Amino acid sequence: MPENFEIAYKFVFWFFPLPFILYWILPAIRLKSASLLLPDFDKAQKYTGEKARKSAEIKRRNSVSWVFLILVWACLLVALSSPQIVAKPELKVKTSRSFLIVADISFSMAQTDWRIDEKKVRRWDAVKSVMHDFIEKREGDRMGLIFFGSSAYIQAPFTSELETVDQLLEEADVGMAGQMTNIGKAIVKGIELFEQDTIKTKVMLLLSDGVDAGTDILPLDAADMAKKDSIKVYTIGIGDPNIANSDLDETTLEEIAEMTDAQYFRAINSERLNEIYSELDKLEPIEYEEESYKPTTLLYHYPLGFAIGLSIFHGLVLSFISFFKQFKKDELN
Repeated sequence: MPENFEIAYKFVFWFFPLPFILYWILPAIRLKSASLLLPDFDKAQKYTGEKARKSAEIKRRNSVSWVFLILVWACLLVALSSPQIVAKPELKVKTSRSFLIVADISFSMAQTDWRIDEKKVRRWDAVKSVMHDFIEKREGDRMGLIFFGSSAYIQAPFTSELETVDQLLEEADVGMAGQMTNIGKAIVKGIELFEQDTIKTKVMLLLSDGVDAGTDILPLDAADMAKKDSIKVYTIGIGDPNIANSDLDETTLEEIAEMTDAQYFRAINSERLNEIYSELDKLEPIEYEEESYKPTTLLYHYPLGFAIGLSIFHGLVLSFISFFKQFKKDELN
């Protein structure tokens, strides 16, 4: 992968002459020290005509110290400028699909005519079992849940926290929204939820096993409203319409799907429902937004470490020179 060296804060190098400017502007540090006592000092003043004045010693650094200090300052500036190696920009994939499940939990979903592992179970339990797997595979999607019976309510608003959606699904049960089936209300509630969402791809999955109760708003009128808001309503009929106790209204579910440019599916068992979920992924592929980001490796610690190392080395050199001078002085004495 191609990599480039970059300096994040180039303006920091404008501070390089700052120590030199301060050196010339600020007065030198004067160190007071005891003077030598000279005999006949007053006579010497009279003889020369000079007057004694106060003075102080100004210590000056040697050229080696200046080199060390300049190098340390330069290294600190390099560290502050944040040098870094920037790799080739990569694409970060972000999903942009809102998937809304609208599920019928009226009393008819309590019928025990479905099987899981050769055991008879309620329709709702079978549907819920398959929906758990469906939600688990929706990694990246934003999902919402609406349950309906005589009325419709939002169980989970759109969220990418699919574990929360799965938990809220598990907590729902037959009869929580009333005993009748009101498909029109459910679609309108879904439209209201989509109005609060900004993502363009809007997919509603409506599951029902009964006939609409025919109160408040008709299913086809609600479907027309969904179409105007560019919402696709895929419908799934739960159960077999050919058996005696089935109230499944396939005609209405087919017309809802057709009006919103979607499709109708019949799920007579959990295996078929699972297949339908797989087909939905093909019909409504995830749309992506691409976000570019640059993998960055920071290098500031290298010049910072070098500056610290130079400071330590400079201190050791000065200590050695001081020790050497003291040693020579002791030898002379």
